[in-house]
Amino acid sequence: MKIKPQHVVSLTYDLYVDQDGSEVLEESATQEQPLTFLFGAGQMLPKFEENLSELSTGDNYEFRLSAADAYGEYDEEAVANLPLEMFNGTEVPEIGSILPLQDNNGNRFQGQVVSVSEDSVIVDLNHPMAGQALHFKGNILNVRPATPEELSHGHAHGADGHHQH
Repeated sequence: MKIKPQHVVSLTYDLYVDQDGSEVLEESATQEQPLTFLFGAGQMLPKFEENLSELSTGDNYEFRLSAADAYGEYDEEAVANLPLEMFNGTEVPEIGSILPLQDNNGNRFQGQVVSVSEDSVIVDLNHPMAGQALHFKGNILNVRPATPEELSHGHAHGADGHHQH
């Protein structure tokens, strides 16, 4: 079956990050633990889905995404200076830790702590893979029509259409 919108795709992948011509394996999804998602629901990078469209169960794939088509170029300005008072009553975060944040509009995002001073915490708001080209290799394990429940929820409920417990 071919991949198209309103279908659930299960696939394996190896993700390599291209840095100065050398590749470092960043993460993977295996046959035992595949990536399963509702195609066309906006959960995946648009260019990732574009490269998979029209593939079928059993197909192998390999493609690269530029930084601009993946998580964007690194933005030097995307750094927040949070007052230390924000962490009153909680432990001051460690350098390198990831903080769940929310803006005034209720949008959720994450930032990585890059430094801590006596009155502030500096947080990098760039995606951890910003500025990096991504290289995907993998195999399409399964393609099936989404269930009505998955369509109404806007996400896949696992490889077989049922919630995993």
